Amino acid sequence: MAFHIIGTGSALPEQRITNDDLSRFLDTTDEWIFSRTGIRERRVCTHETLDDLAVAASERALAAAGLAATDLDLIVCATTSGDHLMPAEACAVAERIGASCPAFDVSAACAGFVFALDVVDGFLARGRARRALIVAAEQMSRLLDWSDRATCVLFGDGAAACVVEAGGASPLAIELSTTPDTDALSVPGIAGTSPFAAATPVPSALAMKGQRVFKFGVQAICDAVHGLCAEAGIGAADIDHFIFHQANDRILTAAAQRLGIEDDRVARTLHATGNISSACIPYTLDALARGGRLHPSELIALVGFGAGLDVGSCLIRWE
Repeated sequence: MAFHIIGTGSALPEQRITNDDLSRFLDTTDEWIFSRTGIRERRVCTHETLDDLAVAASERALAAAGLAATDLDLIVCATTSGDHLMPAEACAVAERIGASCPAFDVSAACAGFVFALDVVDGFLARGRARRALIVAAEQMSRLLDWSDRATCVLFGDGAAACVVEAGGASPLAIELSTTPDTDALSVPGIAGTSPFAAATPVPSALAMKGQRVFKFGVQAICDAVHGLCAEAGIGAADIDHFIFHQANDRILTAAAQRLGIEDDRVARTLHATGNISSACIPYTLDALARGGRLHPSELIALVGFGAGLDVGSCLIRWE
């Protein structure tokens, strides 16, 4: 059983934080940040909750699909920064949009959306669902050390969603993989207040080995595209759009050069959002769809990579 995407949606916080805004309390400049990352600004939650963003993105995707929440058979949310450890972010979305189907989260960091897509594909293939909502939502701003200019300039907050329906031509290929490396990119868990804990609590702030992640990202994208092409029996030249995880513009450029594809076929949204983790890929997909840049029968390669180190890749046909 294949699927097709019948609606997309996204939502960002109102507050824009430019590179110049960051330079007021960090030893950095707009030129330094942009030249190294391709990021000009990012959105950061102030009065919004992550539930708010996830719900808004989901409602827009449902509206685009022409469906009501009661038409859904499944909701899967990709997140590592939910408003609550429990219940799942997906349950909060279900409650607020008025759905009554099974709802749960998956955690695969920046590869989370593609992992969720594969999970949903399995439900559709087994006949356990016909229509599903996949939402990726991240409030990275609460995971950052805002005194660390090497990491806090990279991330932003946001959510994006898509509605998928059984039947169609996708996926032509899909692959998930993990190269275990928990030290390259991590956020320690909540310490709690147990009187029995012997370890000293560690702040829950993101830490990243930048060069290691950069090299992994470029290689992961190239390996994933080659793998998708081999499984689908096509060449990279046959793919119309490449939507890679929006971690760093240099990663996108290096991967495009290594793959031998035109740079303008690689979609970019990070200049205005920064890295919004699992929401990067569906946000970019929604931006292309609403911008009229996607056409029937076009092939789209999705590649996400992130902490774990997890990689998720999928080749879809736009319908």
